[in-house]
Amino acid sequence: MTTALPVDKLLRKADLSAAAFESTAELVPLDGLLGQRRAADALQFGTRIGAPGFNLFVIGSAGASIDRAVKNLLMEKAAAQPVPSDWVYVNDFADPRTPNAIELPPGRGAELRRAMKDLIDDLGVALPAAFESQDYQARRGAIDEKFQRRQEEALAALRQDGLEHGVAVARTPFGFALAPMKDGSVMKPEQINALAEAERAELQERMAEFEKKLETLLQTIPRWDKERRDQVRALDRETARYAVGHAIDELKARFSDLPRVLEHLDAVHADLLANVGVFIAQAARREAGDESEAPFTGALERYAINVLVTQPPDAKGAPVVEELHPTVGNLLGRVEHESQQGVLITNFRHIKAGALHRANGGYLILDALAVLSEFYSWVALKRVLKSGRIRIESLGDLLSLTSTVSLEPEPIPLDVKVVLYGDRILYYLLALYDPELEQHFKVVADFEDELSRSAEGEAMFARLIAAIAQGAKLKPLDRAAVARTIEEAARLAEDAAKLTLRTDAIRDLLTEADYLAREAQRAQITAADIDRAARERVRRAARLSEVVRESITRDIALIDTSGSRAGQINGLSVFELGGFLFGRPTRITARVRPGAGRVVDIEREVKLGGPIHSKGVLILSGFVSGRYALDVPMSLAASIVFEQSYGGVEGDSASCAELAALLSALAEVPLRQDLALTGSVNQLGQVQAIGGVNAKIEGFFDVCNARGLTGTQGVLVPAANVQHLMLRADVIDACAAGRFAVYAINDIDEAIALLTGLAAGSRDAEGRFPPDSINGRVEAQLRAFARVQQAKPEPRQEPV
Repeated sequence: MTTALPVDKLLRKADLSAAAFESTAELVPLDGLLGQRRAADALQFGTRIGAPGFNLFVIGSAGASIDRAVKNLLMEKAAAQPVPSDWVYVNDFADPRTPNAIELPPGRGAELRRAMKDLIDDLGVALPAAFESQDYQARRGAIDEKFQRRQEEALAALRQDGLEHGVAVARTPFGFALAPMKDGSVMKPEQINALAEAERAELQERMAEFEKKLETLLQTIPRWDKERRDQVRALDRETARYAVGHAIDELKARFSDLPRVLEHLDAVHADLLANVGVFIAQAARREAGDESEAPFTGALERYAINVLVTQPPDAKGAPVVEELHPTVGNLLGRVEHESQQGVLITNFRHIKAGALHRANGGYLILDALAVLSEFYSWVALKRVLKSGRIRIESLGDLLSLTSTVSLEPEPIPLDVKVVLYGDRILYYLLALYDPELEQHFKVVADFEDELSRSAEGEAMFARLIAAIAQGAKLKPLDRAAVARTIEEAARLAEDAAKLTLRTDAIRDLLTEADYLAREAQRAQITAADIDRAARERVRRAARLSEVVRESITRDIALIDTSGSRAGQINGLSVFELGGFLFGRPTRITARVRPGAGRVVDIEREVKLGGPIHSKGVLILSGFVSGRYALDVPMSLAASIVFEQSYGGVEGDSASCAELAALLSALAEVPLRQDLALTGSVNQLGQVQAIGGVNAKIEGFFDVCNARGLTGTQGVLVPAANVQHLMLRADVIDACAAGRFAVYAINDIDEAIALLTGLAAGSRDAEGRFPPDSINGRVEAQLRAFARVQQAKPEPRQEPV
């Protein structure tokens, strides 16, 4: 006869014998990962190997704080690595659309920016001053004066020649004009008309000759002006070279060890000399009384340094960057624009770094779900990893959505270890649907969800509790509080032999207990604080479970907790809503009659039953047909249903209860309604383990307790689930007082015997079940059904 489990099987107490302490303040906080040897080895391997594609994908359950654990480990690893280089963007004077990237030693980027700013500030004063100087003005005036004198001398010579030959050369508002002269005066038209034919011909010939001389002179003047401009430009370059050269040389001396910087400074020098007109214009504006610096400042900004990434002077180790919002722009960087007079403009100074730039030379931590949730971020990340270069592209550029002219910054070489973290199912789905995942994330670090319980393991868990309390600045826990927390960790793991490693849940529990301890003005967190915090967390989320329980106690949902009924049993189901798990009893009924050997699952027929539940019904049907009345056709028509079930039913944890109800209906023997049954069954009649066993027991206990415990009530669970039992204190107290019981069963025979009070029965030497046993009655009923079916006349076939 199956007996109730002893109390010590219902809850495994904490064993702190391997830890000598009275408060967590005396413990050394755990430094590292607890129970994560496999994951730690994978992380060590992934961070050390430098081959392409060996990035890390860290997987684990939600609430395991894997992101925090990985970041702490990477920070420790990165501290021993060299500080990465600075990166700056500078103007490409040959093609401003393609800014150049320059790599500098750590910290030198900011130094170069300051040096260039000082240079620009100095040039902002020195260059206009140079072009305003008396020396420049004198030399510039001499060039202009020489041109004017040369032009005037040529015109004077032409006028004198004209006077000698009777031709006047006059300057008009529209240019130069020629006119015949006589006796020192310009001839009037009537005088010209009065001349003889020969004289007019001579006059026209003379005028044509002077027109050619004037045309030659006018064609020569622009050439002289070009010579003047060339001389002015040479003077400007000489002046600018004198003003700039010394400053540039000093700057080159400071960065003589950086060839790319020297190359850029040469380009700056050449561009300054090629664009001296800007500084001359500024000097002219100052002479005119215009003190505006905007055009001049804008011209000098082309020589500025855009520091993309720089390392602080006290930097130690490689960077560890976690990007919480991994959009394309936040990953790859972006080119910003500004509005000027209604037009969007940009230049190299508007290039902004992305997370990949900031993490270059170190580690980048990304939430896999966040990356996949942001449009095109996953594709962009794979492109960068494949090319090995960080190319700044906007989403519009990647999708070819825009044709706006923008910048194409020089790509920066990629040297970063990318670490993705997320749920296991996400990794498995991604591996299934994206074959490129394995190319770029070759190292998987799988975090354990649970820690095996032992004296040593619980001592380590106590140190973990100490670390959580210290890290969150909570009050220390006394020894009893640590023990109670360990027991709660086993409840969260739903396994008496395991402790959950979902540290977020433990941290939340301790934080709430700390609040209660502070409210009570206690120096330490006690077991009572842990107990109350656990109860309050349940109470806040328990409204729905209380509504369900009320509907049962008010007989709205029909559940019997006393008496006996044939073909009716209390099954147990579990619900999880918003992280809150609770169990409730469900009435399962079975009806039988002679038929064609089919067991109808009503849930399946109306499409409320899931595939696993339907599988369980088919299994119990196979058990019945394989055990009873093997020498006659199976002539059973049965229906099984979850009564008052209006939603989907999934899982096979009720298949044992469904089989018990079916056997009761066949044997016409009532089942005890003060007992509930959970467990799945196989075709051999063995009862198998199920999930949520603690919540199911507590759910039935709460209903019985609400109606009043009778001392006969209890729950039958698979024997394989005894190792998972971590029941509430009130349930254990009731069991200890004999007012409630938990039974462990190995097979359907043990279950049906306890539920009916009759022996299940075994076949004798002749293969027969005892007639008064449950199995004997079931077999007799099935044989009777077979006789009924055999006695039915064959259906007549009407002629066609």
